Parts: sequence; C-alpha cells; structure tokens
Amino acid sequence: MIRSRLTRIALALCSAATLFVPAWAQVDQDTLANESDGRNWAAWGRTFSEQRFSPLAQIDGTSVKRLGLAWTMELPEMWNVSTAPVAVDGVLYFAAGYSVVHAVDARTGQLLWKYDPKCDPRKMRMAWGSRGLSFWKGRIFVGVQDGRLVAIEARDGTLAWEVQTGEPGDKRYITGAPRVFNDKVLIGHGGADFGDVRGYVTAYDANTGKQAWRWYTVPGDPSKGFENPAMEMAAKTWKGDWWKHGAGGTVWNAMTYDPEFNRVYLGTGNGSPWNQSLRSPGGGDNLFLCSVVALDADTGEYVWHYQTTPGETWDFNSAMDMVLADLRLDGKPRKALLHAPKNGFFYVLDREDGKLISAEKIAKVTWAERVDLVTGRPVEVRGARFDGNEAMIWPGPGGAHNWQPMSYSPDTGLTYIPAREMAGYYDARGITRANWDPLKEGPLGVKAFFDDIPKEAGSSSLLAWNPVTQKEAWRVPTPGATGGGVLSTHGGLVFQGQADGRFVAHDADTGAELWSHDLGVGTQAPPITYELDGKQYVAVLAGWAGGQMLMGSLTAQHGWVGREHPRRLLVFALDARMPLPASAAPTQAVTPVDDPAFVVDAAKVRRGQWVYGEKCTICHGVAAVGGGSAPDLRASPVPLSAEGFASVVRDGALMARGMPPFAEIEDADLESIRHFLRERARYQPSAWDQIRSAAKFIWVMIKMKLASWGLMG
Repeated sequence: MIRSRLTRIALALCSAATLFVPAWAQVDQDTLANESDGRNWAAWGRTFSEQRFSPLAQIDGTSVKRLGLAWTMELPEMWNVSTAPVAVDGVLYFAAGYSVVHAVDARTGQLLWKYDPKCDPRKMRMAWGSRGLSFWKGRIFVGVQDGRLVAIEARDGTLAWEVQTGEPGDKRYITGAPRVFNDKVLIGHGGADFGDVRGYVTAYDANTGKQAWRWYTVPGDPSKGFENPAMEMAAKTWKGDWWKHGAGGTVWNAMTYDPEFNRVYLGTGNGSPWNQSLRSPGGGDNLFLCSVVALDADTGEYVWHYQTTPGETWDFNSAMDMVLADLRLDGKPRKALLHAPKNGFFYVLDREDGKLISAEKIAKVTWAERVDLVTGRPVEVRGARFDGNEAMIWPGPGGAHNWQPMSYSPDTGLTYIPAREMAGYYDARGITRANWDPLKEGPLGVKAFFDDIPKEAGSSSLLAWNPVTQKEAWRVPTPGATGGGVLSTHGGLVFQGQADGRFVAHDADTGAELWSHDLGVGTQAPPITYELDGKQYVAVLAGWAGGQMLMGSLTAQHGWVGREHPRRLLVFALDARMPLPASAAPTQAVTPVDDPAFVVDAAKVRRGQWVYGEKCTICHGVAAVGGGSAPDLRASPVPLSAEGFASVVRDGALMARGMPPFAEIEDADLESIRHFLRERARYQPSAWDQIRSAAKFIWVMIKMKLASWGLMG
C-alpha cells in the first residue's frame, strides 16, 4: 500500500514537471528564425532579426487601457537589473547583478532556481552588470563580468560548462548577451575604456564549450604576423605603435546573426585610447574601430565591413543594435541592416555586400556635416578633432543612441529609438605622445572631467524613424537624458520604461501615450512580451543602476538611490489588478555630512580627485554627486572614518551589497579621496562659478564655429 502510494506521488510529480517545462529542444535554429510565433521570447532581440517586435496583438490600442500588474518579484540583493529576460515555455530567465541567473515561473513569479557564478571580486569594477542572456536547446548561456562564458541547464540551474574567454590579468570583462546559432555561442567583451585591450569575439561549441573560432577586431603587433588577411589589410590603416595600447574595438554589446546569408554582424567599439593622436599618430581610418563587420558564421572569416566613424576619436561606438529588415527601396526589395550608433546618424546598409544605402542625422550632430553617399564616408567639420585642443561636440561620448535597444515594426515600417541630445567636452590641451602617462592621467588620452553635470545638460526622446525615407515620423520627449529600451508589437503599441519610473505604451503610428503604470523606480531595461495559456504578458525589470547613472546631477534629478529604491521584475496582463508594492518616494535633495574638525588639505584634494575619477566615478558619480547607482559619498558617514573607509574600499566589507574591493589603493590615496569628498561635501557653487562655467561653454562653441569657417586652427 505504501509503495503504491509513493509510486502514484512520484508519477504525479513527474507528470507535473513534464507539464511545466515542455519541449525545450524546440528553441533552436528554426525557432529563432521564425518571426510569426510570438509565444516565447527566446533571445535578446526575440529572433535572429533583433527587431524586438512581437506578432502578439491581444494587447492593442483599445485593450491596453485594461492592462494591469499581474505580479512582481522583488530583487533587493541585486544591485543592477539593467537587463532583458527571455521567456521560454512558461519560465522567465534573467541575469541580474554580477550575472546571477534566475529562473521564475512566468505565470506566478515564483522563483524556481538561482545560479550564482561567483564573479571574481577583482573584476567587480564596472557599474553595468549583465544586459542579457541567451537560450538554446535547453541551456542558458550568460557572460560573467570576470570574463567567463557559462552554460547552465535550464531545467535545474546546474552548470553544464564554463570557459574563460579572456587572459589572466587582462582588463576584459563581459556585460553583453551572448548570441547562439548553428550550435555555436558567440561572445565579445568590453574593456577598451580602461586600458590596453585588443578587441575580439569568440565562438564556442554550444554543447561542449570548445572554442570554434576567434576573430580580432583590430590588428596586433606586425612583428608577430597577422592572424588573417583582414588583419593585414586593417594594419595599413594604422600609424605608429598602436598595438602597445591595445587599440580597442571591443564588441561589448551588439552582435546579429543573419540566417539568410549565414553571417554574423559585429558592432565594434571605440579606440583605446579615445584620442587618435596618441593611439595612431598621423591618422588613418583605424580599421575595424566603430564599424559593422560581417563574418562567415561557420568559420569566422571576414566578408565585408562598413566603418561609421573612420579614425574615431570621440568614443563613437558602433556597438549599438543592428536590426535586419526587408525594405522596399526605389521600387526594389532590399535585404537591409538598420543601425543607429552613437555618432548621431541612422544608417541603412545592404546586408549582401555592406554597401551604404543611406545615412541621415537623427539628432544634433556637429562633428560631421553629412555622410557622402558616393564614398560612404562622413564629411567632417573642421575643428571637430581635438588634437592638442579642446572641443564641444554633439553628440558626446554618451551618444545620440546608446546600448538601450531600438525596435523595428514591419507593420508600420518605423524604427523606434531611445534617442538623446547631449554634447561632449573633449580637452587634450598639453597632452602629447611624449608626456601622456595612462597610469597617472587615465587611459582615455583626454583630460579627466571633474565638474558636476547639471540636469539641463541633456535631454531624451522616443523617436519614430522611417528608414526608407530617412525622415522622422514622430518624436515624444522623455524624462531626463536617457530612456529605456523599446518593444513594439502587432497590437500597434510601443512600450518603454522611463527614467521617471513610469512604464508607458505609445501608439505606434502617432506616438500618442495610451497607457502608463508606475514602476516604483526608473529603469533602462528593455521590456519583452510573451504568451501563456492564451494570455499575453508584458515584462520589464526596473531599478536605477548602470553606467548611464554616473552623470551627477543629470541623473540624480530623478531622485532614485540604488539602496533606497527597489529593484524588481514586473509582469503585466489584461484585467490584472495587483497593487504595486510600496517603495520610498524619490529623494530630491542630498544632505552632505561633515566633521567640522576635519581639516581639508588642498594638495590631497587635487590627488584625491584623480584617484576618485579613476576608481569611483563610474558608480558614485562625477564630482562626487551620486547619480543614483550607488550612494552619494558626500552624504555617507563611512569616509569620515579612515579605518571604516579602508575596510569598505580596500578590504571589501560591503562586497555583498555590490561594493567591490580595491586592494591596490594605498593608504595615502585612500586619505586623498577622503579629503576630496570633504571638499565636495562643503562645496557651494556661487553665482560667479555658474557664470564662469556658462562662459567657458560659450567660448568653446565660438572657437568651434570659427574653426569650421577656417578662421581658427
């Protein structure tokens, strides 16, 4: 009797498990090439096309008014949730913080399992966390910030295999989502902003983790020979001893697989250092920086490239998403690639041969007049290159479009872009090849920026762009200077999370706001949608963190503080009525703390601002004005104690809360940071300071205009 009862229980459990997670093996090449089935969202961009468009239409312009919160999952331990989940067969998977993978019941929000890859604390230095993961034949693939690529069994969260994609002691790290195709998983890395890094991508066997091929994005030391003819060709576009600086070109975000041509398109990043006069004295195009590069997906062999910013010197990444679309141009069908990199232009390329079809500005652009359609090259404005000088350039290093993904709707023929208007200030005065020391002055090759960034310095919008006519269809202002990633649907809607903590649905044809819901905190993460039991759901992760949060008052204006405000996964459905869990109101003012007995030493302040700029800015904000990603150190009591400060910064006392240890910082530099923070806590800008800053800005702009007229060198 007991054995019979146990048998029935075991059979029931097996049956329930089978019902809960059916047909994982269906997520394969055919699944990710299928644009018409919207039940799952199994990849970063849903399908190989990376359109971030769903054919689901249950939620449309009429029914969206009934959209409500179905469930939430609070993630208090995860410091960064700027990530996109995938949805497969009733389970949501996402990587948060240092690539901690969660599997969640997509109906209820119940946690099924969690896998922590235990990121190496020495690589816990970047503020971005994981942006996404991939699913393929029953496995989850995720990049870890310490450079590992990890394969996890989707059924139970156990490790299948892992491989280190970098080299011991290098500056490479991973934040982007892998791409999987042909039983291969492709991964790139970041790091070009932090030292001598040479970019590459690597393809691994999805079953075993064995390396299939690797392709470098920039040439190495010529004396050691070139890996392939493409590197030999690229080397002819460089000057000097570029390889000693790594050269950059990292593929830290965008990669797109094209099943029609069996190719992979890489979006490559900036040079290392940014300043070309240091990296490649004498100029040159510096291939394959800031380019779209097509490779054979099976072998990794070079096919073609298009460089959006030849000889880049402004941090104008082409690491933004590359979308595949079939367009009708001049009465003929074209296999097109749509690309909106940082530099402010929207490009339409022919996927077959990489030829430029068209390019137009989507934002204010002052570094180039236009793109010449005959040569495919930008027509640069004189004086835009800051070799030995200073320049104010639109867009700045944050770009007119950054990593937050755009979406293309084949229904409307429009591309929906989270766009930005913001200048960049580049100052290379006094910096030469002879005196530049990247260890003392930073690896970018331009002077560090120590001033706060005011909230008026930038703006953002949701832009609907027609890639056929290369014209704006509509534009809706969004709060602050950065908006979240975008989703469009067959229901005629465009969804986007905003910096002000609202989740908004717009009419895809007109941009009219049709619905919104409070998230309790701002977000950058792109939403997804999926279908279960005949019901459509929309999911988004919300939480204020990431590299976009370092811009002082510009990002602090929204009032979100990482540890005071929630990090959560929210899922919406028609006629759902769950109340939003309570959260703290935005913090609109920071009250600095101080010790009147602390005597500030001006020399230590000068040293402290350099050390802070190198080690602390990316999380704690420029000029020690916290942008919300991490605590504002002017208001923290920790730096008031030398012993307490050392235990946190150097010894890792708060590592569990997302604060990595900096064991290399010596006592003298710890003390200098403390003096810098006290000076910042006591600083009160005068009316004269504000006038002087405005005058400096205007003078730089006048010099730029005079240079463009040929009246100034």
